[in-house]
Amino acid sequence: MDVLRPPNNVTEFVLLGLTQNPHVQKILFIVFLFIFLFTVLSNLLIVITVSLSPTLSAPMYFFLTYLALLDASFTSVTTPKLITDLLFQRRSIAWGGCLIQNFLEHFLAASEVIVLMAMAYDRYVAICKPLHYTAVMRQGLCQLLVVVAWVGGVLHASVQILLTMDLTFCGPNVIDHFRCDFFSLLELACSDTYRLGVVVAANSGGMCLLIFSLLLISYIAILSSMKSHGSEGRRRALSTCGAHVTVVVLFFLPCVFTYTRPVATYPVDKWVTVFSAILSPMLNPIIYTVRNTEVKKAMRNLMKRRVV
Repeated sequence: MDVLRPPNNVTEFVLLGLTQNPHVQKILFIVFLFIFLFTVLSNLLIVITVSLSPTLSAPMYFFLTYLALLDASFTSVTTPKLITDLLFQRRSIAWGGCLIQNFLEHFLAASEVIVLMAMAYDRYVAICKPLHYTAVMRQGLCQLLVVVAWVGGVLHASVQILLTMDLTFCGPNVIDHFRCDFFSLLELACSDTYRLGVVVAANSGGMCLLIFSLLLISYIAILSSMKSHGSEGRRRALSTCGAHVTVVVLFFLPCVFTYTRPVATYPVDKWVTVFSAILSPMLNPIIYTVRNTEVKKAMRNLMKRRVV
């Protein structure tokens, strides 16, 4: 495919990874392998639990299913290659593989942003307009929001790939990262990338900051409206909103840090990426199961049914 052809004689990039210490590499290999398996299995467990439990039919759990699918997919884009590269001294990624990795990362991240917005809207309607909840959060609307998430992810990722394809490389091809990072590509490019960096900051950083602010404002409005609820209602609402706010903060803070700044790479970027692409998808299922009594009860019932 012409899209996957390199823009010049650079056919691959060398990834330096997290560390060059062989002993530390072996330790990280075991750690990230465990994290990857736990993340995928725990998120799939949420998908299976919600799909097979009639008590979890509310729109909130419908969106939670897609969030778990996105988290399992998101960590699968980066972590398997990181784990494999920790076993070898020379790590590289082809130009075509770099484009595919960038597309999938931005597609899944943008889709997750929209799903998180849909979950925030669901909680707003459930808590602030409970009498209209069933009329507003219809099945058709929930399905439409998921479609919007997929389409929005494709559009955002396509813009990112088009920007990447405009880069030309004529010098070194070594990236001080464990994945094909867009800012690292900008630093390696021999063409003028100033305007491109501004576009990226507006496209990714600006949207991250704007949506993060809107989500925080929506949850503040939800918390303010709970004064009229009883103590039990406030407790349940706080538990649910607390989980949502935690997930939103864990997702958006790395995004804001990475993209709302001038085009540059720093050593800390690799560890910020570890948190956002590897640790955050692992923490999300823990947050939603530990703080949600209905999900824990459904999981126990499902386990009992499988045993019987």
